[in-house]
Amino acid sequence: MLNRIDLRGGARDPRRLLPRAQLDVSVAVERIRPLVEAVREHGYPAIREASERFDGVSPERLRVPVEVIRAAEDTLDPQVRAALLESITRARKVHADQRRVDHTTQVVPGGTVTERWVPVDRVGLYVPGGLAMYPSTVVMNVVPAQAAGVRSLVVVSPPQKDNGGLPDQRVLAACALLGVDEVYAVGGAQAVAMLAYGATVDPEGAERCEAVDMITGPGNIWVTAAKRLLRGVVGIDAEAGPTEIAILADDTADPAHVAADLISQAEHDPLAASVLVTPSVALADAVDAELARQVPAAKHAERIGTALRGEQSGVVLVDDLEAGLRVVDAYAAEHLEIQTVDAREWALRVRNAGAIFVGAWSPVSLGDYCAGSNHVLPTGGCARHSSGLSVQSFLRGVHLVEYTRDALREVAPHVVTLAGVEDLPAHGQAVSVRFPGATS
Repeated sequence: MLNRIDLRGGARDPRRLLPRAQLDVSVAVERIRPLVEAVREHGYPAIREASERFDGVSPERLRVPVEVIRAAEDTLDPQVRAALLESITRARKVHADQRRVDHTTQVVPGGTVTERWVPVDRVGLYVPGGLAMYPSTVVMNVVPAQAAGVRSLVVVSPPQKDNGGLPDQRVLAACALLGVDEVYAVGGAQAVAMLAYGATVDPEGAERCEAVDMITGPGNIWVTAAKRLLRGVVGIDAEAGPTEIAILADDTADPAHVAADLISQAEHDPLAASVLVTPSVALADAVDAELARQVPAAKHAERIGTALRGEQSGVVLVDDLEAGLRVVDAYAAEHLEIQTVDAREWALRVRNAGAIFVGAWSPVSLGDYCAGSNHVLPTGGCARHSSGLSVQSFLRGVHLVEYTRDALREVAPHVVTLAGVEDLPAHGQAVSVRFPGATS
């Protein structure tokens, strides 16, 4: 079922040869530009028209009433409620340890620089609602923002036909469990535009969604395009592409486990990427046999099959695990599993991955829900330079510079010299004026 790429016997650069989903976000940017501008200029009417066109739903008011959010919690199946609470508890435990503290460095006597960590003031959190519903994404976005001390949180999620034009009931319930009471039934590029610019959200124009400072959360290509277009107007976490899993495995891996984990990510989207990197042809053959057995039995077999057969998925054959390590570093997967002998030792050598799942008992789906880690992760190779969502995503480092008169006098000649080198004499004068009569 999986395509095979044979990288054995050569020192070729694997980056250009590895499977990857092809998305042209720049084309999508131009297609959504008129919609974004319409939301900026007209607010509610443009948002409602877009919701009717793309979601088949035309909600009268976009903001979900607080009592509706709270009531959604009461409709939760007890097992679902328990699972969400466990996910929240574990995520809070991990993210609480990420909070940074202020630190003051004495540069010279009388001269200090303090680095303060200040939370973003208002954040918009996007929760997808297309092929699947994601209450877990509410958890993964809200928990680190709350741990960072973000003052104001707003959740947007697409309106659902089968829920009276409201976001998915489980998404609303997750918001209730986390204490989020500002939620809007808006999805797609129109939601990103509403968050970035602020907009009216009712027919009378009496109520507004105020603009946010930052937008986080994954979405489809139209959401990604809007985030790219509005980057700078508002901060963003990342441009999320289709989900991906890479598995570095040797012949000690259980092919049933490997196949199941590849399937788990393929279930998300026909463009999802599932990649196995192995030196073992026998394992590759056994995984193919398992896929042939497991995929037809899956609920979303058609979607999974499309993803596994796509150009973005495949088996990469390598000479040994050292070569496999080079391949997974070049690929820089959103999710990377290590199913080998001495899995932790290999995992510690990986440099590029959104999150690393070590050994047979740490599957990606654990991280999706209840590991305590965050599942909002860089895709499309961006793990080479970017991190997943965390408390730090919502914090800004601000330097407080405090120098006494004597400390400034001591360094003043150097400031004046460097200002002269750069032909910015007024910079030097801003220091010299404080010490009239002094000679450099």
